Amino acid sequence: MFRNLTLTIVIFYVVTIMPLAGVLHYTIVVAGVENQWLLIAGTLSVTLMLGLMIAKMAIDPLREHFAHLERFSKETLHELNLPVSTIMANTKMLKRTHDDEKSLKRLQRIEEAAAMIQERYHELDYLIRTQMQSETVELFDLSELIRERLEFLRALYPQVQFVQELEPTSVLLDKRGLRKVIDNLIDNAVKYTQKEGSVAVRLHGYVLEIEDHGIGMDEMELLRIFDHYYQSDATMPGYGIGLGLVKNYCDRYKVKLHVQSQKEVGTTMILDFTDTCHKGEVNG
Repeated sequence: MFRNLTLTIVIFYVVTIMPLAGVLHYTIVVAGVENQWLLIAGTLSVTLMLGLMIAKMAIDPLREHFAHLERFSKETLHELNLPVSTIMANTKMLKRTHDDEKSLKRLQRIEEAAAMIQERYHELDYLIRTQMQSETVELFDLSELIRERLEFLRALYPQVQFVQELEPTSVLLDKRGLRKVIDNLIDNAVKYTQKEGSVAVRLHGYVLEIEDHGIGMDEMELLRIFDHYYQSDATMPGYGIGLGLVKNYCDRYKVKLHVQSQKEVGTTMILDFTDTCHKGEVNG
């Protein structure tokens, strides 16, 4: 990325110098100065060297800054992973030695909170890998991934009924990124569903549908839902960046994304994985 930026700056500098060189050439021709081509070549060489020096001076501090941020992020992630894993492991051990209901409920809340922190850890790790362009594309069963995420989200939203209809579906994608896509979509469905409502998750024919029975959206809202920081309901928690990330992922991996919504009826998010499927790889 920085190499391309350096090249762009150099090219821009050279292009801006060309009119000056033209004026210089005209002046030399009119003035009749001898060795004019040698003078022009020397001038262009000097300007090119200056351009390279300016580009290097501009880019090197920025490159060093980002390298420092990358090292800091990796070190922070490493330090976060150990205490979270320790909390979860010790919570499980404590649950084996306690049988009273109050203690078990408290331990369950601690375990759920630690799981949420661990999810944020995975999000940060994924974002860093995305910036470094080190995403891992692999073949996996999408239905198993969805079941895993539903099991996790049930613990966070016990008041919501999750209805699932999932058939084995093999896809070749970045699994970690898709995990965050599914989490965002289901989390949004839960947030906009009435209390003690239901969210349906269906996977048939390489098409994933996540349907809620919440407030729904009108046509104007549908035009803006993928904009960063936009929220159709400002009272809801969050920053309005989830669906923007979902769309970026779908665009990057050629997953077709559709939205069906009706005000006061509900919303259905549809992801079509036809272009990423590998029929016959997973037995159904």
